[in-house]
Amino acid sequence: PSPARGEIVGCFGLTEPNHGSDPGRMETRARHNPSAGTYTLRGSKTWITNSPIADLCVVWARCEEDGRVRGFLVERGTPGLSTPKIEGKFSLRASTTGMILLDDVEVPEENVLPNAEGLAGPFGCLTQARYGIAWGALGAAEACLETVRQYVLDRKQFGGPLARNQLVQKKLADMVTEITLGLHACLRLGRLKDEGRWVALSPGGPGGSWRGSACPRPCPCRAAPEMVSMLKRNSCGKALGIARDARDMLGGNGICDEFHVIRHLMNLEAVNTYEGTHDIHALILGRAITGIQAFAPAK
Repeated sequence: PSPARGEIVGCFGLTEPNHGSDPGRMETRARHNPSAGTYTLRGSKTWITNSPIADLCVVWARCEEDGRVRGFLVERGTPGLSTPKIEGKFSLRASTTGMILLDDVEVPEENVLPNAEGLAGPFGCLTQARYGIAWGALGAAEACLETVRQYVLDRKQFGGPLARNQLVQKKLADMVTEITLGLHACLRLGRLKDEGRWVALSPGGPGGSWRGSACPRPCPCRAAPEMVSMLKRNSCGKALGIARDARDMLGGNGICDEFHVIRHLMNLEAVNTYEGTHDIHALILGRAITGIQAFAPAK
């Protein structure tokens, strides 16, 4: 396919101006036109990576005829489609981010994604993306560690290198520990995925066990989407903390582009939010542990 060969750029449109962590209430609508063999899309998406330059947009919309969420392929140049760029970002400045505006955009029926009804389709994509983010955040943390390690070895204060101070060494030890543990967890989950050991955690609570019925303890032999939430949350949170500590250890130099730690710090502030916020992933884990959802007040 052209996207896989890098010949065209794509984007993924799920988040809306009024619905970030709650995509189930999306307002973008798709109206089926059986006689014309088309769907008409109306609505808007925001914070969409690559939308201003994308040749092809995957847009998730709720169909008016049955209320089901489906994915639609919308090509650049389709009448009614616009993708303005979001300006003024202090984070992810190297990434093009924008909106997808749909003003009665008409697409043929064959542009409906097959076998992808309901939110399981986009959530399945997000699960895979979150796993990649868990690795990437730790990569940024490693870059911060390497930068600050060399800095404290080279920087002389009070008659010697900063690295000889116990507090500095303790901070470096904490960084190495968190990065190493995070990498091993990501590697383990990747191997479980490769081996096809992918299941959903059974609900906890009075009648269930979050460990899974077949295992008497937190199970290291199976993978589950909730584990991706755990790793995404852990990697991003720990990497952000490492970047903040590294920036602090660089002193005033920490805000300069010479060292790039501040760039990683600003980017990680966004990474800690996108693809599911730090707190939302905590609630995903809480639901798996207790069997009770806490995303919205009980009715």
